[in-house]
Amino acid sequence: MRMDTKAQLDRLGLFDAKVPRYTSYPTAVQFVGGVGPQLHSEWIKSIPEGSEISLYVHIPFCRRLCWFCACRTQGTQNDRPVIAYLEVLKAELALLSADLPQGTTLSRLHWGGGTPTLLNPTMMDELAGAIRDVVPFSDNTEFSVEIDPNEIDAPRLDALARAGMTRASIGVQDFDPMIQKSIGRIQSFESTRDAALELRARGVQSLNADILFGLPHQTQERITESVQKLLSLSPDRVALYGYAHVPWMAKRQQLIPSADLPTPQERLALFEAAQKLFVWDGYAEIGIDHFSAPGDGLQQAQRTGRLRRNFQGYTDDQADVLIGIGASSISRFPQGYAQNASATGLHTGFIQAGRYSSQRGHVFKGDDLMRGRIIEALMCDFAVRSADICQNFDISPSRLHALLVDVAAQFDGLLLVNDEGLAIPPVARPLTRMIARAFDTYAMDTAGHSSAI
Repeated sequence: MRMDTKAQLDRLGLFDAKVPRYTSYPTAVQFVGGVGPQLHSEWIKSIPEGSEISLYVHIPFCRRLCWFCACRTQGTQNDRPVIAYLEVLKAELALLSADLPQGTTLSRLHWGGGTPTLLNPTMMDELAGAIRDVVPFSDNTEFSVEIDPNEIDAPRLDALARAGMTRASIGVQDFDPMIQKSIGRIQSFESTRDAALELRARGVQSLNADILFGLPHQTQERITESVQKLLSLSPDRVALYGYAHVPWMAKRQQLIPSADLPTPQERLALFEAAQKLFVWDGYAEIGIDHFSAPGDGLQQAQRTGRLRRNFQGYTDDQADVLIGIGASSISRFPQGYAQNASATGLHTGFIQAGRYSSQRGHVFKGDDLMRGRIIEALMCDFAVRSADICQNFDISPSRLHALLVDVAAQFDGLLLVNDEGLAIPPVARPLTRMIARAFDTYAMDTAGHSSAI
């Protein structure tokens, strides 16, 4: 990137801003009380018969707690709490079964965490069977699982294959030993490679990988080496996430000295170094931080305007409903969001009492859905098409045009606005989350969000 362009981005506040990642709108920090078990149940019952829905299952346990991670997890060295939690998940699925309309099938199923692969094969079989009993797979169901190469073996891989897993997601973060030590995540390239090979041998159709930029001690040379190693595994899809350093929210991150982190300007250079390697290797850029190999579904979704963004990142899932199972999980319905109790004990108490554990959420109101779609379009397509917005929402072309012009005026002439809509040219794409923020009408505490780059 040219120096004058970086200077312009600096003037616009890119290197100082803290903004949401916009995996939802409103973002989860805006959720409030009032969305409880009864409303959650009503929203499930209102799903049209014969619908396809998506399901997310949260496993909040890890054998070790990585310092960089801000997910809701807890450490355990034995299976006792995991066995108990599995019974809670099955009870929660039974509640869902009683409410789901007839003919509901699965579009997408994702096991996340935490570390889903710390479940033993018998637990995996039980969980998969309980899910299928409630929501049968369709012919096109995609079933993805987050895989920890340090917490997987042949019997567990066989169990996942039996369960119908079609996509695996491996967290890499970085292969450099010094960086791994500094973030509390030791994971060799060899163990990662072996896990990828074993997954492919079992017919897994797609392999995802996550890699981070902005880690302590990370340099362009080190991220280049890590990306080249990752590319040797031929992942079908890569998420290049910026490390979010929020030690005031994730206490374990206090083990990572802030002084060892790259500056925002260095973060941008790290992203660009990795970005060039993926593009040079034939990967298509998907949204702000994903890369897709030829033939991957995200490329087709991007070409046809069907790319979407949810709590797992970019997706081609077209289901209107995502139901979260497990502690802290978030569900999305056409009416709004509902989040389960974050604490495992509190979640367990509600489920054992025969109620969903929903504690907070958001009921869509006003122009939430329109602004949410505008933000999603920016994050997915770097463009807002006025005809699409006016066709699907109650807004006139003149009022929408005025809104787009007002936002564009905040960005130093970098954005393109005409009768067709608004577009973010490549030079301005590092600003995408900030541009999305300009359409967000909710008050924001910057302490709850990560760097804009």
